[in-house]
Amino acid sequence: MSEVVVLESGALRVEVWPTVGGTIAAVVHKGLGLSVLGRTPWDPVIAPLESFGAPDEWAWLTRYGGGWPLLFPNGGDACRFRGAVHGFHGEASISPWRAAVEGATLRLERNFYTVPVTMRRTIAVAEDVVAVTETARVEGGRPVTVMWGHHPTFGTDLLAGEFVIETGARTALVDKGYDPPANPLLPGARGAWPAVPGKAGPIDLRFAPRAPVAAQAYLLDFEGGAWAAIRRSDGRIAAALSWDAAVFPFAWLWYELEGNPDPPWHGRTRLIGLEPNTTCLGGGLAEAQRRGERLLELRPGEDVTTTVRLHVFRPRGPISGVGEDGRAVA
Repeated sequence: MSEVVVLESGALRVEVWPTVGGTIAAVVHKGLGLSVLGRTPWDPVIAPLESFGAPDEWAWLTRYGGGWPLLFPNGGDACRFRGAVHGFHGEASISPWRAAVEGATLRLERNFYTVPVTMRRTIAVAEDVVAVTETARVEGGRPVTVMWGHHPTFGTDLLAGEFVIETGARTALVDKGYDPPANPLLPGARGAWPAVPGKAGPIDLRFAPRAPVAAQAYLLDFEGGAWAAIRRSDGRIAAALSWDAAVFPFAWLWYELEGNPDPPWHGRTRLIGLEPNTTCLGGGLAEAQRRGERLLELRPGEDVTTTVRLHVFRPRGPISGVGEDGRAVA
């Protein structure tokens, strides 16, 4: 299988890296000539790490070019959990997957090393919607505790002008442990979407401040379906993500808008992550368990199947929701 697989519909061109996590590296709307997923300012290595896990964020970033990785069975910091050593953002995000292409559909499969789980994934493109369907199955007789999430990071043309973030979440919670100098949010604060307490007064999370920003929050209490979207204020393009709240009751909201001066970022990157996850914490399995956060238990004989959809389109106004077909409703 090639390092890069291209899937196309009449509306979209999608690039996937099967050898590095089955990561969706790019989504381009062909009619508009605009891209929605973000890119990093360095050249990533399109090859897996031999250990199937990154010992830290620095090692993980050598394989990260932006786009949409899968986080499984860990999300966030590398840790030792129940006898296994889990890499930063988990084995799935950085390891090779068996892959086969059938038209505009890519089928991926992996038997994991760190947990006794087999996962099958399909990435399918139909007109202006990308659908990622995943099934996790425990291989053995004991339950397995995991973090499972998606890490779609948006940027390029989608963030090239003023934009608005919209969502069905009713509550936003600011990460209590992530507080770089460019963070305008008050660590640990909680608010009713879209307002949360900030260090200099209330912050409206729908709009990014003009100053450099590096911040992390969590979206929860979804009403009328779990979804989040970024819409260019000039109406040129929008991207709406929707998912199953029964599997992913939270979404990580990550701002990296030229706010991290440290290498390899060097203040050069514009990314926003809208990241469905099983767990309301980006610190890894061990830290989530220590804090009593929700983790997902996979049980033998009970396959878990879920779908995340991305709609890329030209908006006609504010987005009020996302239908069952994954298409945004204005």
